[in-house]
Amino acid sequence: MATLLHQQLKQHYVSDSDRHEVAVGAFRIDAVDRRGHLIEIQCASLSAIRDKIRTLVEDHQVIVVKPLAARKKIVTLKRAGGDIVSARYSPIRQSLPHLFLELVHFGIFPHPRLRLDVLLTEQEEIRVPPTARSSWRKKYSVDDRKLVTVQQHLKLKTASDLWKAMDLKVAGEFTTSDLVQTKTMPRWLAQKAAWCFSRMEFIEPCGKQGNTVVYRLRRPVRQRLRKAA
Repeated sequence: MATLLHQQLKQHYVSDSDRHEVAVGAFRIDAVDRRGHLIEIQCASLSAIRDKIRTLVEDHQVIVVKPLAARKKIVTLKRAGGDIVSARYSPIRQSLPHLFLELVHFGIFPHPRLRLDVLLTEQEEIRVPPTARSSWRKKYSVDDRKLVTVQQHLKLKTASDLWKAMDLKVAGEFTTSDLVQTKTMPRWLAQKAAWCFSRMEFIEPCGKQGNTVVYRLRRPVRQRLRKAA
């Protein structure tokens, strides 16, 4: 079932509800803007819509919207629709580097007919006691999520756009340790970032320091061809 967050983001992009839930071929699209761009809002994992997007970009301009919870207020209810038991802010805050958890399995970005919109948002997560359909191990069920505000809206078309948005400043040659220092992200997440940028052919391995891979920015195709000539 779509969350309130999902519905709010559809309205955020396309205010005309007649342009929501539009059939395009074998697919149902969240919204279509007035320029004909197909808008898919994915609050869950991007990998779940990977095949759908791969098919759509063959003939359409597509915008995939990925909201991240930069700040999240957890509101616990006595029961669904009941009184509030507690409300607190989660210590966990998502930032742009968390996008690489998705891109590792998405595999389509960048693409000439794809724009990836990353929204850093403040959200409320409504929790209720676990239902019979929930796992007995869970202490709660998420009843809904809703948007409070959009703090930042990043529009990414290329690997270079993502690199600039990350504000990564590294020397000519660098390792994932350097990415950790420049963006304050854990090593395991920096490794995913390096893997993604390498797959995008934006960086390339150029050696090793012991067991650590050394990378450098990959020169644009024109520069490589000019040097080869």
